Amino acid sequence: MKGFARTSAILAAILLGVLLPQAHAASGAIRWLVMTMLFLVFLQTQMSREALHRSHFILLGTNIAMGFAGWAVGWLVGGRDVALAAFFCGITPTAIAAPVIIGFLRGRVDYVVAAFLLTNVVISALLPLLLPLVLGRASPTGFTQVLGTMAVVVFLPMLAARVVRAIHPAAAGWPRRFANGSFGLWVFTLFLVTANTSDFLRSQSDLPHRTVVQIVIVSLLVCAVSFGLGRLIGGREFQREASQALGQKNTTFTIYLALTYASPLVALGPTCYVLWHNLWNSWQLHRVTRHGPS
Repeated sequence: MKGFARTSAILAAILLGVLLPQAHAASGAIRWLVMTMLFLVFLQTQMSREALHRSHFILLGTNIAMGFAGWAVGWLVGGRDVALAAFFCGITPTAIAAPVIIGFLRGRVDYVVAAFLLTNVVISALLPLLLPLVLGRASPTGFTQVLGTMAVVVFLPMLAARVVRAIHPAAAGWPRRFANGSFGLWVFTLFLVTANTSDFLRSQSDLPHRTVVQIVIVSLLVCAVSFGLGRLIGGREFQREASQALGQKNTTFTIYLALTYASPLVALGPTCYVLWHNLWNSWQLHRVTRHGPS
């Protein structure tokens, strides 16, 4: 599937989700879709010390800092819901599809793969501590609940992928063979997430429109700052790669967390982020197709 077809599929999923809020009844499948996509990614990627650069750790620190910076700005702008929406946008680690996009952009795929593994593993390990703090439920129970979610959604697919690769090494090639199928899973997940948000917004007739607008704007701000900071962190050698690693985020993961521990209104933040980072990706792919990498 080519760049334009992928962009069209993404926009169609968002539009259908808006038009078919009834599909929220199937939102329980989001967890299993996320786990399946992570399993496929972990099948084809392995962390190696040689692939890590100093800038990876700066990216990781910035990724975490973006969550709290977004939370602070969101609180000042619109209160708790806006702050949580911005937090989930900023704290989201590198996207599953980021190595694929950087490949289309003719960049260093291994750099983005290392960023994906580092940010997803470390942030997943930290979230059981961080989420109860921003949610206002800093208790042993809150820690245990989030830790259980992280163990099932992230670390179980990682362990399963390692076991399958050990038993059947050729399984590492499955994600490339079924790349379009993996993308289809992601598009379907995006459809369910949008439908869930659409159903919530329609059912809440008293929902303050100002809050919705504030969340949309804050998510756009976090997106722009993330791509910009990543470009600075990467320097001359990894400018494009670091920008993609920090800017293109694994929003399906944090949308699921927002739906589970906050509300569909808060999940609107990372849902909007999906639109912003994919619009930017579409523009980048368009430029590379016409003019080559810059």
